[in-house]
Amino acid sequence: MRKNIVAGNWKMNKTLQEGVELATELRDLLSNVKPNCEVVIGVPFTHLVTVSALLHGSVIAVAAENCADKASGAYTGEVSAAMVKSTGAEYCIIGHSERRLYYGETYAILKEKTLLALNNGLKPIFCIGELKEEREAGCQNDVVKAQLEGSLFNLTEDEFTQIALAYEPVWAIGTGLTATSDQAQAMHAFIRQLIAEKYGQPTADNTSILYGGSCNAGNAKELFSKPDVDGGLIGGASLKSQEFKAIIDAF
Repeated sequence: MRKNIVAGNWKMNKTLQEGVELATELRDLLSNVKPNCEVVIGVPFTHLVTVSALLHGSVIAVAAENCADKASGAYTGEVSAAMVKSTGAEYCIIGHSERRLYYGETYAILKEKTLLALNNGLKPIFCIGELKEEREAGCQNDVVKAQLEGSLFNLTEDEFTQIALAYEPVWAIGTGLTATSDQAQAMHAFIRQLIAEKYGQPTADNTSILYGGSCNAGNAKELFSKPDVDGGLIGGASLKSQEFKAIIDAF
């Protein structure tokens, strides 16, 4: 059975002290709760060691928001997958549209990041999704298919089973716009079909596909009710402990 996952993505928000405060609030809110989903928070590199230690033994796992596409070496300012793993983090967000858009991350770069994350025992949350103009042109399926083929479909079946996907329509990230639950379901079903064609139906059925793109406490229940939507990658709403918990409670 595939996992339901609610993952927060703090992006470039919260100082270390503010992050510790938020992580503590979340830990305490969930201390007497057994969520019907896996809970993950993606935090800045500077927070990983402290927040991982703080949440050790709780129901909350920690993710890095990125990792380098090189194993080690003279790459000033980069943080390798091995370094991420050494902090106690379990997950790594890879391929977020902001990384693709602002930092020029290509299919080839993301392929390397994914392999390095897997080789270091991290569980990738791999992001895919189309731009507004691509949706308006009706080519969103082609875009998503190319992203999967370009960065993930080189993996073995065993490797692919370690990955969770996050479908993020780029036009709905931080804009207040949200794909309708039917639009989300249609794309998630299409993604699952592509996985089945590549790796077989059992692998497709066991792959968690999250929805990201202005998912919040108000729309999470409807989105999560769809058969192929297995949770959410949550941006702004993950920065408020009560709202993030309300999204977790949508399961």
